[in-house]
Amino acid sequence: MKLVVQRVSHSSVEVDGEIVGEIDNGLMVLVGFGQNDTEKEADYLAKKLVKLRIFKDEIGRMNKSVKDIGAKLLLVPQFTLYASTKKNRPSFHKALSPDKATELFDYFAEQCSQHVDVETGTFGAYMKVDLLNDGPVTILLEKEYGED
Repeated sequence: MKLVVQRVSHSSVEVDGEIVGEIDNGLMVLVGFGQNDTEKEADYLAKKLVKLRIFKDEIGRMNKSVKDIGAKLLLVPQFTLYASTKKNRPSFHKALSPDKATELFDYFAEQCSQHVDVETGTFGAYMKVDLLNDGPVTILLEKEYGED
């Protein structure tokens, strides 16, 4: 499982001309699942994400989490995080199948929502993602299947 985490001042997701998810001051997270990913990887990364200390504290150090400051998450499903680029045309054979990935994405969003407010993109839809990266701060979080 892979997460591309971006600290944002604002972010939104549009599907068919309609905003389906929008946040201010929080984390916009691209979420990808590999072939073998399970709820175990989703649980681990949900806990890690809400505790990730990348917001400034009173003295300007990155020492506070999205949970600490009461900010929101915007989770965007992104199967292309598992693109194989050995050839010029990307292959997505390492990504989890869409039906299983949809279930796991919903599960991941539910786990995160137990700690902070969550907005989401729409799985399988053509989405336009808008964001204003704050910092910029971009972090890659990964949890491979079976990894402790």
